[in-house]
Amino acid sequence: MTRLAFVVAAMAVIVLVYLWRVFQMQVLEGSLYELRARQTVQRVEPVFAQRGLIYDRTVQEPVATNRTSFALTLVAADIPAGQQDEVVTLLAELLGRDRGGIDARLRSTRRGSFQPVEIASGLTLAQINGVAERIDRLPGVSWYSKPERIYPDGALLSNVLGYVGDITPQELQILFNEGYTATSILGKSGVEQRYDQLLRGTDGRRFRVVDARGRYVGEDQRLVAPEQGDDLVLTLDRRLQDLASQALGSRIGSVVAMRPGTGEVLAMVTYPRFNPNAFAGPDGQQAIRALSLDRRAPFLNRPTQAAASPASTFKIVMSAAVLGENAFSPTEEILCTGTFPFGNRVFNDWLEYGHGQMNLAGALAQSCNVYYYTMGAQHLSVDQIIDYSFRLGLGTRTGIDLGGEVEGLVPSPAWKEQALNQRWVGGDTVNMSIGQGYLQVTPLQMAVMLSTIVNGGTVYQPQVLREVRNPVTGGILQRNQPVVVRESGIDPEILRTVREHLRGVLTDGTAEVVITTSAVESAGKTGTGQIGVEGQFHSWFVAYAPYGDHVPRSEQIVLVVMVDAVNEWEWWAPKAANIILHGYFRDLDYDAAVADLRRGPRWLWYM
Repeated sequence: MTRLAFVVAAMAVIVLVYLWRVFQMQVLEGSLYELRARQTVQRVEPVFAQRGLIYDRTVQEPVATNRTSFALTLVAADIPAGQQDEVVTLLAELLGRDRGGIDARLRSTRRGSFQPVEIASGLTLAQINGVAERIDRLPGVSWYSKPERIYPDGALLSNVLGYVGDITPQELQILFNEGYTATSILGKSGVEQRYDQLLRGTDGRRFRVVDARGRYVGEDQRLVAPEQGDDLVLTLDRRLQDLASQALGSRIGSVVAMRPGTGEVLAMVTYPRFNPNAFAGPDGQQAIRALSLDRRAPFLNRPTQAAASPASTFKIVMSAAVLGENAFSPTEEILCTGTFPFGNRVFNDWLEYGHGQMNLAGALAQSCNVYYYTMGAQHLSVDQIIDYSFRLGLGTRTGIDLGGEVEGLVPSPAWKEQALNQRWVGGDTVNMSIGQGYLQVTPLQMAVMLSTIVNGGTVYQPQVLREVRNPVTGGILQRNQPVVVRESGIDPEILRTVREHLRGVLTDGTAEVVITTSAVESAGKTGTGQIGVEGQFHSWFVAYAPYGDHVPRSEQIVLVVMVDAVNEWEWWAPKAANIILHGYFRDLDYDAAVADLRRGPRWLWYM
């Protein structure tokens, strides 16, 4: 009897334990297990944030915007054994893409993984509809909306705006802790890269339930809304960019226009350039590879990344040094016979028979090499020339808010000794005095140099970002102010004299015959750079307008045009500058500006 009672009691306890456990699982913890059950058939999809829009300074039409497109994902674990090849083949057929690209994406995840892998992006609604009609034969496949970046002006602003692309595994390793994921879109160059954190916004997530075949069932379970990226307003003037681009034409080179009193970049043109819209879609990587192999380097932003000898435009720096150091009376004359014997060499002037008697103003106007040879060899030390070069912004990065800027080179005896293991000789100084030799500058540095002359001695940091705006309200979140890098320390009266001499270049000098615009008075300097190949020269022109000390700085622009020596020699830099100045100050486009100039007395320059 005792044993029977013990067995009954034990069975009762066991039953009670089971009943309690059932009650606990179904009632007390029912919601927990329901959640776990849902999670086994739940898909988490990214909801991509709209990338912030980018505007030029007029804030009218965006120069970078978005359009709706779709991305396709595949969960390897949802594909039955032996069916992956069939699924990939059908997807490639429906999307009109090479299956090799899809296979490559799938290889990035292990077989049997439940992690969705993005296998195609930039898809149209029609393509998604085609996939949806065959979804029964495409286990593990799903899709979501993914905005695609569009640049309405194509290549016009590509060197400044840059482009975007899928994040690479290498980039993800670096940026993972900053909120980037394997499906993130990342700025690859230009403004898109420099201000990616502002533009990208914050992606959201959508939780959806699917059946055994991966089809969506019921309503979305939960949505974490995305936050749109901030809008950017650039300092660039799209109309001036277009005018300058057409004026440069298909010549390898660059144009920079900026405000001398603030550092705002109004135009930054490079040629050749690329169309970032070509990088979207299935052929994007192929387009990038083809451009990367182009020997003309279309990805090179020449205003900031292509350094060359400044040629005679460097005589502006030399003039400032002569005056600033009281090295030689500006009214005293030197006889230019066309040659300058120095050591065991003879340095030639560009004018074979010389310019005759030249003072400082005349030497700058006529670009007399012999005068500046004499200054460098006999009246200025190489250290003084180097000092004024650095004071005016050469030989250092300008600090512009774009990546990849080069610093150029202001050579020195110490540099030559270290880099070339050679001693600095007097001929190096003579060459440097006319902007030749080892001296290397970028067009943007020349714009900074001339801006410093124009504004009375302040070196400003160039900027392309003007404002950051709220994408919903349009309210200004940040407004950039002019950034002073340093004061040059050059007497403003000396710089005023240099400006007067620059005006003489256009009224009585080398640019008189080509700067024909009556729209505005300007001042500037021509430059013809030798590269050691007969018949090939860099063509430079630096200028500012309107000329005059009483003109508001807000109305002035500094303009730098550089045409590379690989082009056919035609002295195009000042010609292009003439068109740009005429069109900008008359508010004309390229065709109208050229037509208006052709009505002038010297229109043959544009034939």
